[in-house]
Amino acid sequence: MSQVSWGRYLTRFAVLTYLGVMLIAPVAIIVWRTFRPGWNQFYDWVTTPAAISALQLSLLVVAIVVPLNVIFGVLVALLLARSRFRGRGVLQTVVDLPFAVSPIIVGVALIVLWGSAGVLGFVEKDLGITIIFSIPGIVLASIFVTLPFVVREVQPVLQEVGIEQELAAATLGSRWRQTFWRITLPSIRWGLTYGIVLTTARTLGEFGGVIMVSSNLPGESQTLTLLVNDRYNRGAEYGAYALSTLMMGVAVTFLIVKVILQVRRARTKIEA
Repeated sequence: MSQVSWGRYLTRFAVLTYLGVMLIAPVAIIVWRTFRPGWNQFYDWVTTPAAISALQLSLLVVAIVVPLNVIFGVLVALLLARSRFRGRGVLQTVVDLPFAVSPIIVGVALIVLWGSAGVLGFVEKDLGITIIFSIPGIVLASIFVTLPFVVREVQPVLQEVGIEQELAAATLGSRWRQTFWRITLPSIRWGLTYGIVLTTARTLGEFGGVIMVSSNLPGESQTLTLLVNDRYNRGAEYGAYALSTLMMGVAVTFLIVKVILQVRRARTKIEA
């Protein structure tokens, strides 16, 4: 066997070993410990009132965060892909800021800004609207950490398709709303869908920023990730394992959906 073949096998072995130790083994251990007491115990842990309340709150946050980030993300992607202006590079950097900043720092910044003693503390003291340690704070933290996903999925698609069809529609008398709904939106549907999938998955799994701005009270402001942490710290390890497995199942579902969409997109390109 040649040295090149040995090199390939060693590279594959190293990659598979790394993935096995860093990804597969931890996930397998959690799944094994989850179902070791049996399916009935798993069902009991994920259907407690605290678990159902945490799931409902997590879904509520997703229902608020995803539409807001879709609207903002598409607008920013259109601005970056269709315009050349001073400060464009700065805007690109700002969009990527959540990738570089720790969610913990985001939580602290939100407290400094929206807390009762913060810069915008009058919102709570004078208007009676509680932001920090309540659901609005969780929503703000989730919006920040998921902000780039739609932008970074849609912008390359817009740059790839170009503006020829949009210009042709404008020449034929189409208004910008008609152009957007009939030409622009269909052309970015795959990238937009990827962005929605990633935003949803990250919102459900966010912990660092959320724990800083949440009171972590069951039934009030405790999401699934916070409940997992709370159960583990209280010694209810199997409850933490059960909820972790539930969240992993949701994450894997989103990954499968994304793979299916990628395959369909590839087939659409081939047929076109």
